[in-house]
Amino acid sequence: MNNIRLKTLLGTAVTALFFTGCTVGPKYHTPTATVQPPPAAYKELPTQVPDAEAWKVAQPQDAMLHGKWWEIYKDPELNALEEQLIVNNQNIKQSFENFMAARTLVAQARSQLFPTVGTAPSYQRTRTSANLSIKSGSSSSGSGGTTNIPNLQAQVFSIPVSASWEPDLWGKVRNTISEAQYNAQLSAADLENVRLTEQASLAVFFFELRGQDALQKIFDETIEADKKSVDLTRARYETGVDDQISLVQAQNALETAESEGTNLGIARAQFEHAIAVLIGITPSSFSIPVKPLAAVPPALPVGVPSQLLERRPDIAASERAMAAANAQIGIGVAAYYPNLTLTGDAGFSSSAIQTLLAWPSRIWSVGTSLSETIFDAGLRRASVQQFVAVYNADVAGYRQTVLTAFQQVEDSMAAVRILSKQIQEQLAAEQSAERYLELAKARYYTGVDTYLNVLVAQTTLLSDQQTLASLRTEAMTASVQLIEALGGGWDRSQLPTPAQVSERVHQSKVD
Repeated sequence: MNNIRLKTLLGTAVTALFFTGCTVGPKYHTPTATVQPPPAAYKELPTQVPDAEAWKVAQPQDAMLHGKWWEIYKDPELNALEEQLIVNNQNIKQSFENFMAARTLVAQARSQLFPTVGTAPSYQRTRTSANLSIKSGSSSSGSGGTTNIPNLQAQVFSIPVSASWEPDLWGKVRNTISEAQYNAQLSAADLENVRLTEQASLAVFFFELRGQDALQKIFDETIEADKKSVDLTRARYETGVDDQISLVQAQNALETAESEGTNLGIARAQFEHAIAVLIGITPSSFSIPVKPLAAVPPALPVGVPSQLLERRPDIAASERAMAAANAQIGIGVAAYYPNLTLTGDAGFSSSAIQTLLAWPSRIWSVGTSLSETIFDAGLRRASVQQFVAVYNADVAGYRQTVLTAFQQVEDSMAAVRILSKQIQEQLAAEQSAERYLELAKARYYTGVDTYLNVLVAQTTLLSDQQTLASLRTEAMTASVQLIEALGGGWDRSQLPTPAQVSERVHQSKVD
């Protein structure tokens, strides 16, 4: 009889193992990223625009940014700040811990593939009351009565081991594992996206700060020139060569320049504070030396549009979200099928500890159960429909992310190209304004014109100089935004595989 039971149990287990190869639900295939195939080249490439002569892209066209992309600007100070950001940025650390938490969910899901084994050793001692009695039934002689229950004491030692296992007949657990793996990969892509965003923000703030330094230099030079003009007009007024209105106009120009120059300190301080926060330092203990912006946008390797799908971490994250949603559909479909549970108990039980582990003290039991939901008022159907809708929404989100990525590249490329051309034009305007001021001063000194003409020329030159400095800053920040739009130095091959995110995680608390 025991052999028959054992064979039955083994047969059930083998059958369960056989069926664990079944996985219900749709197979995942990456949907098309766009309705139309990606173009062969970007629309805003300088080579595609006849009047684009100032800015050139790096050759060859299929070259890619790698690793520490900010080193392309050849600025040691920026390089040092980016290195600090990698180590100390708290947003990056937060995203990293979110990734580590996502990895632990893979281990939690995998644990469902294995039996659950437990034990509960126990010791029990009991004693019955000596004042209990039972009424006896009538005997054959017709007599009856009561019988006292003797005072009984007993003790039981027990070491049981119980196990239960629900075989993954329809792939519910395996789909759960896949979903956790895909979500962990999504979290890894999010980490890379946060890292790229923070790095790009630092570079943008750095060039904006240097742009403020360039503006401050312009105003400092303007203020020095205005002070000389005030001294000159005062001397001419005191000697009777010029009238008082010229002196007042010169003083007003000086005071206005001083006021505007002072205001520049607000933006510079804010950029400096923002950089301090990015690199994990309190703003009160951080400062950057003054150094006017002198860099120009470098030639960037933009590659071809089809490469963008592999180079943007946000696109990778969106694609992994679709894969996770697809696995969730399989989990919902598995709910339509029955669940098989195998249970077993074994151990030792004895009233004397000396014989607890003796072979006659052994106890065991095995069992199996099959459960299936017969009626749920459409719950399972509604759940699957929900998961399908989530998947469809993720597909739309993925395609929108791809379209937005193409837009950002085209926008940034157009900005760099047009700003580069505008800078050349603004340089010519600045040179004309300098010549205008020289002529206006000469006519004023010879008495041909009033000081008002000099004032207008000074204002024109200052405005052109400000515009040129701002355009140079915009061009540098646009080049950073183009690098960010291209994905920085990241590539999809750097995304951890499902096997890598499933590796054991060792984490300790950080205070």
